[in-house]
Amino acid sequence: MTPFELAEPTSLKEAIKLLDPDDPTIRPVGGGTALMLMMKAGVFKPVKLISLRRIENSYSTIAATGDGLRIGAMTTLAALERSADVKKAAPLITRTLKTLSNIRVRNVATVGGALAHGDPHMDLPPVLMALGATLTVMGPKGERKLAVEDLFAGYYETVLDKDELIAEAHVPAHGTKKAAYMKVTTGSADDWPALGVAVVLEGDAGGIKSARIVASAATDKATRLKSAEAALIGGKVDDTLLAKVGDAAADEAEYIADVRGSISYKRELMRVYVRRAVRAALEGAK
Repeated sequence: MTPFELAEPTSLKEAIKLLDPDDPTIRPVGGGTALMLMMKAGVFKPVKLISLRRIENSYSTIAATGDGLRIGAMTTLAALERSADVKKAAPLITRTLKTLSNIRVRNVATVGGALAHGDPHMDLPPVLMALGATLTVMGPKGERKLAVEDLFAGYYETVLDKDELIAEAHVPAHGTKKAAYMKVTTGSADDWPALGVAVVLEGDAGGIKSARIVASAATDKATRLKSAEAALIGGKVDDTLLAKVGDAAADEAEYIADVRGSISYKRELMRVYVRRAVRAALEGAK
């Protein structure tokens, strides 16, 4: 790695002031699990890193609210996985994190970093999108609210300005909704997936009142499959309807080919696993 300067601000406001929107070689860093790999590979050569590890502790905490969860952006994925509040309010997150990379990464990687990195292979973005999560984003002009659904602009790209930081996430409670996340890995269970599908439903096999279906990894960003959602709502859930939903998802998604599979392979995965994820949610995914 090339030499770089390390700044360690003690507040989020101070960290934002150190960012320069016109200088791409200055970068904030939370857990650094992805950034360090990029630096070692020579893909990214920063001149200055802004460490967020010493900012206010409030950004590393999880709090139950009246309608869900408030999760600080510097909360580690391991803390999220072990939280009793998360398990009670949004058990889909708890289940998902058990195979998100490995425990060494989860001990260091942060919620904010997992979102801001824009990696389409990550498990957390599609799950938070399906749950209808929102973000508080801080910048020099103050704070703004942003749905996780609107965060991603493309392959490793987000809509965040270069001098903005994710401060916290708000996740609505599951309530009576049914949810599941399924992923297909070509290696071990915690490997990067060829496809990830998150489903959150309201209703039962007799009729679905609302649905959010999100796909990732096979696409260049986590993406809601709105035509598949529309096909699912209102009808009795049987093999015929599930086939229709799977076909709609396969036709709607825009795919990328990579070492984990061709476009045709991923399209077929989408057709099959959207059906499976809907059924798993209805049956009570464990």
